Amino acid sequence: MRYRRNVTETDRRGDTRSRIVEAAAHLLGEHGPAAVTTRGVAEAAGVQAPAIYRLFGDKDGLLDAVAEHVLDTHVAAKAVVVAAAAADDVDPLEDLRSGWRAQIEFGLAHPALFRLLSDPERALSSPAAAAGLRVLQARVHRLAAAGRLRVAERRAVQLVQAAGVGTTTTLLSLPPQERDPALADAMLEAVLAQVLVDAPRPAGDGTTAAAVAFRALAPDLPALTDGERRLLGEWLDRVVAAG
Repeated sequence: MRYRRNVTETDRRGDTRSRIVEAAAHLLGEHGPAAVTTRGVAEAAGVQAPAIYRLFGDKDGLLDAVAEHVLDTHVAAKAVVVAAAAADDVDPLEDLRSGWRAQIEFGLAHPALFRLLSDPERALSSPAAAAGLRVLQARVHRLAAAGRLRVAERRAVQLVQAAGVGTTTTLLSLPPQERDPALADAMLEAVLAQVLVDAPRPAGDGTTAAAVAFRALAPDLPALTDGERRLLGEWLDRVVAAG
């Protein structure tokens, strides 16, 4: 009997959590971050305010849960498989393009959440923002391992990330009827021209691309000690930086 009671309490707790997250997501989408107050969410969800603190700790914890919920819902609705970033049978460049389009689409569909996650202070501590960054890093890493980058992985990630935030922000600043549907793809191609070796490039990029590819694989070389892998990584970083 005790086991059944615990299961019921767990289910009830999960139901309360879901109602709170959905209520907060609705308020965020309809009225922006300012509307996501403890009192407002509690009233919308039909719970007492202490329940929010008990389940999420504080408002930031609640907003992180909302971000994860909305992102998961969007991914499921669009059948976008985030794990594709690690799939061996997907071309890494097409995977990056697909991920880019999905992120732009998400930002346009959820402007309040996009602005929340792209806030510099919040991005440093947000699990949802960190998860998105890890997906981008995985996609860029596959390009590096395939020998297709002319710049260091970190720089490529930062360029793509900066372009994505800037593109989405620009599009959101315009009325929907004035948004250029080709702008996002054009921006990505401009970035790719700077980071890929299969774009027009100056002499010497082949060496840099090889160094970037080797750098991507170096941490996993089993024949080397940890110290040797670190030293090799430092040498390759210097080669990439000099290129």
